[in-house]
Amino acid sequence: MVSDINFLLVGNSRLHWAKYSKNQSKFFHTKKEQKVPKNIDLDQLIWASVGKLPNFLLKKENEIKNKDIQLLNLPNYFGIDRSLACLAALKIIKNPLKKDLLIADFGTILSITKLNSNGSIIGGQLIPGFLTQLKSMEQNTKNLKVPKKYEIPTKDFLINTEDAILRGVINSLTGVIKNSFNPSKDILITCGGDSQFLTKSLEKNKKNIINAPNLVMEEMIIHHLTAKN
Repeated sequence: MVSDINFLLVGNSRLHWAKYSKNQSKFFHTKKEQKVPKNIDLDQLIWASVGKLPNFLLKKENEIKNKDIQLLNLPNYFGIDRSLACLAALKIIKNPLKKDLLIADFGTILSITKLNSNGSIIGGQLIPGFLTQLKSMEQNTKNLKVPKKYEIPTKDFLINTEDAILRGVINSLTGVIKNSFNPSKDILITCGGDSQFLTKSLEKNKKNIINAPNLVMEEMIIHHLTAKN
């Protein structure tokens, strides 16, 4: 029995960790400048990366790359997080009607990837993510600041500046998904750091929307365990 295995996805702004032990998985996240969490054996750590590597040594032989991912029509330049999310969705999501899978990963970038039920990549879209948009407003204007609290405004038009910023950014992210998502033909899977927060704005038809925040990490675990067996 395989036990006590650690996994790392190097993101653009954070480090995403998973621990697999006794058939259970635990997920957590750290900032890039933080020290390696306790009880992590870097020699045994299974990892993948879409961002700048951290300042600790990662063994190349433990890296998961696109060449290890069995998907049809997968470009070699695809981010490994998108590839892993697609493969996980094929394995985990029940799809008896053979609908297309639309995966929205809410991270530093909102990546939207579509594939069919046979595992062939159709294509996707890339949009600045939630915090990326908020920080851009602060950096490129004189008076706009990143809101201190992230609560979804109940109204569409707001007087308060922070609420207006949040509503505008949320609408920009959920709007592009709504324009791309056809519930009669697609299953929408949301994942990533901001997915639980933003999926609330998409849940008018819950039967066709699945939130799996740790989808990428789940596939890293499945991929490793399958390769070992």
